[in-house]
Amino acid sequence: MLRKYGLLAIALGIVALYLFPLYWMYVTALKSGTEIFANPPTLWPHDPQIRIVEVWNRLRMDVYLRNSFLIAGGVTVIVAALGTGCAYVLARIRNRWMDAVLFAVLMMQVLPSSLMITPIFVAFNQMGLLDTPRLAVVLAQAAKVLPLYIVLVRASFLQVPRELEEAALVDGNSRIGAFISIIVPLARNGIMVSSVLIFLQSFGEYVYSRSLISERALQPATVGLQSFMGPNSSDWAGVMTYSAIYITPILIVFVLLQRKIVSGLTSGALK
Repeated sequence: MLRKYGLLAIALGIVALYLFPLYWMYVTALKSGTEIFANPPTLWPHDPQIRIVEVWNRLRMDVYLRNSFLIAGGVTVIVAALGTGCAYVLARIRNRWMDAVLFAVLMMQVLPSSLMITPIFVAFNQMGLLDTPRLAVVLAQAAKVLPLYIVLVRASFLQVPRELEEAALVDGNSRIGAFISIIVPLARNGIMVSSVLIFLQSFGEYVYSRSLISERALQPATVGLQSFMGPNSSDWAGVMTYSAIYITPILIVFVLLQRKIVSGLTSGALK
C-alpha cells in the first residue's frame, strides 16, 4: 500500500512538473507588464488583465489561425491518402525487404526540419513551388510526418485478422475492395487517432513556414507569434496571451479525444 501511494505521489509530481509551464503561460497572460518582472515572482496575478480581444484584433489572429488550419488540414489529407496504403502493405507483406523499408521509413522520421529546410528550399525554388508558398509548406510538412503516420497506422492494421481479408477474397472481392470495405473500417480508430496527431503536429509547424512563406498574410499562427518580439524589447504579456489563444483549442481537442488517442496508440501493443 505504501509503495502504491509512493508511486502515485511520484507520478503526480512528474505531471505537475510537466504542466507547470502551461500554468505559468496562462498566469503570465493575466499579469501586468510590471508584475511579470516582479521579484519574487507571483504565482497568481494581483490585478488580472484580460487582453484577448486586444491581441486578437491587433494581430488579426483570425488570418493566422485560418492559415494554420489550411496547412494542417492539407497535410493531414495528403498523409492519410498516401500513408494508409503504405501502412497496410508494411503490415501485410512481411519479408526482409519490407523490414528494410520499415527501417528506412523510421530513419526518415529522425531527420529534423532544421536540417532538411535548406535542400527543400533549393529544390522547391527550382520547381517553382515557392510561388505558392503555402502549398510548399504543406508538401514539406507532409513528407516529414508521413513516416510517423505509417508506423502508427501499421500497428492498427496488424490487429486486423488476416482471415477476414482472405474470406473477402474467397467471396469474390478484389484486394482493393477488401481493403476499402473491410480492413479500413476495422482499423478506423487507429487511422482517425493518427490523423488527429498529424493535424495537431502540423498545426504547430514553424520551421518550414518561417523559411518558405515571406508574405505575412499567408503565415500561420506559429510565425505570427514573433510579431511581439522586437530588437530592444518584447511584449511578454502579449506573447503569453497569444500563446494561450493558440494553445487552448489544441488542449480542448486533446482532452476530448484522449481516450481514443491512447487506445489508438496502444492498439498494436499486444501484437
